Amino acid sequence: MSITIRPATPDDVAAIFSFSQLLSEYEKLAHEMVGTQEDLHRCLFGERPYAESFVAEVEGNVVASATYFYNFSTFLMKPGIYLEDLFVLPDYRRQGIATALLKHLANHAIEQGCGRFEWSVLDWNVDAIAVYKKLGAVLMNEWTVCRVDGKALSSLAHLGE
Repeated sequence: MSITIRPATPDDVAAIFSFSQLLSEYEKLAHEMVGTQEDLHRCLFGERPYAESFVAEVEGNVVASATYFYNFSTFLMKPGIYLEDLFVLPDYRRQGIATALLKHLANHAIEQGCGRFEWSVLDWNVDAIAVYKKLGAVLMNEWTVCRVDGKALSSLAHLGE
């Protein structure tokens, strides 16, 4: 099997959006998937892109994607890459596609002068955790993710007004 990894194009948005929907279902978070395909297109290819994506093709078919964005480390004084979503269609799993995408992103991070490549994984996803550890990833158990969204985000933005 030959895997081709390339930057996503606007023609790939429908596939990437579909992968995001499938991932939300797999992670038991479909109820939180409120964005639209048009939102994704704007955020990947609009006037001010906020994210980028690579896709993996097998025999000309897009079967996986990795969507990421840049962050910044004030300790390293370098940018980093944060992998938001990695998804491989079920029929193509356990064939090295996810590893190929991670390797591609690691090379991309180095080419871009990044000092880090990070992502999150749900604690119950033991299969993914095992793969990530085998690839050299370190679980940052001492860190807790903080999130403010929806009404809490609006309340924080208007705090004290």
